[in-house]
Amino acid sequence: MATLFISDLHLDGSRPEVTQQFLDFLRAEARKADALYILGDLFELWIGDDDTDPEKRRIVAALADLTRSGVPCSILRGNRDFLLGERFSRDSGCKLLEEGTVVDLYGQPAQLMHGDTLCTDDRSYQRLRRILHNRIVQWAIRHLSLPRRNALAAKIREGSKAHTTRTAPMIMDVNAEAVVSAFADRRISTLIHGHTHRPAIHSLEVAGRSVQRIVLGDWYTQGSVLEWSRDKHELKSLPRSQGSALHSLDG
Repeated sequence: MATLFISDLHLDGSRPEVTQQFLDFLRAEARKADALYILGDLFELWIGDDDTDPEKRRIVAALADLTRSGVPCSILRGNRDFLLGERFSRDSGCKLLEEGTVVDLYGQPAQLMHGDTLCTDDRSYQRLRRILHNRIVQWAIRHLSLPRRNALAAKIREGSKAHTTRTAPMIMDVNAEAVVSAFADRRISTLIHGHTHRPAIHSLEVAGRSVQRIVLGDWYTQGSVLEWSRDKHELKSLPRSQGSALHSLDG
């Protein structure tokens, strides 16, 4: 048995193959897990818990099926699905976690983040994030009609694509000082996050301590899963062509 971590699936009706791989994953690997953690951007866009989009409802129903089977599932909000709320939590059975939550992994504490707060060199993105995570702004967005929210979300997505095109990759990656700050709690020797789409296990020294930063990959071309058991942990790929077979990427 193991605990599984995934992130950055960006599920959307325009990419049915990704959705199908995720649904297969929930029916297979996830059913055998001690727990599943989704570290943000499960959806490409989430405009509110009242969205009736059939593809999104299908995914929520599949998560509910998993949690009813006895596998606990927890989720962080990402930069694309920051409006996930309590209704989603009730409908799916998933527990909503706050950025920086610390969990116990078989006796070892680990901090969980989506990861966008670590990208402090990307100042324009951080300004937008502060606006969109303002409670008053989120209240106002939730009270727009669904068509207006869809239009706003599409505008934000187009802006995000343009920003990614014109911004250097190193600017959009994590900042070294921000990573060090994440290990300020001396109990924490493991940080797990997504967002940057650069899957890897980084070993580093912080204040004389050996720590590790594990980055989950996206699901655009294949799955990316961290499998953590009592004896070991591995970052694995889940090939699109073989939805039930996990192959090691790094460990």
